[in-house]
Amino acid sequence: MAFDWKSLVKTVAPALGTALGGPLGGMAARAVAGAVLGDEEASEKHLAEALAGASPDVLLKLKEADQQFAVRMRELDIDLDKIAAADRASARQRQAQTGDRTPQILAYIYTLGLFAMLIALAIAGDEIPNSVMPLLQTAAGVLFAMVYASKDYFFGSSAGSKQKTEIMGQGQR
Repeated sequence: MAFDWKSLVKTVAPALGTALGGPLGGMAARAVAGAVLGDEEASEKHLAEALAGASPDVLLKLKEADQQFAVRMRELDIDLDKIAAADRASARQRQAQTGDRTPQILAYIYTLGLFAMLIALAIAGDEIPNSVMPLLQTAAGVLFAMVYASKDYFFGSSAGSKQKTEIMGQGQR
């Protein structure tokens, strides 16, 4: 199974991660490829390979590209939060209409997988070869991101919570 580089981007670079799943996906993918590989036309395969073993320097470049992308979106008056909210709303609407339990099942699998991996890492400890440890840490990071995304899907994100708090505060003035 190929490395899910988009989940890593969503975790490290939320503005780019949000854009990847929407109509600005091509623009976001080019920004990621430019930051990580120095080639905006790089393939998804090359991006996945580069991000699977991402060093702290690469992650820093990705974070910087995310900040530049967010500034550019503000300059263009594009509201990524509104796009993300519409995307979540359509996904929830689809689930309500179809009664599909897949998101729920996946959330359970991700959560169980994360805790199983953490327990296995704690038990195995020093017996895990150093050559395998980065792969396991990356897999744990991806599982953590998926658990976090599942939480956002079912309970809302902290950004949405912040917006609700601001709206309620405006009504009390």
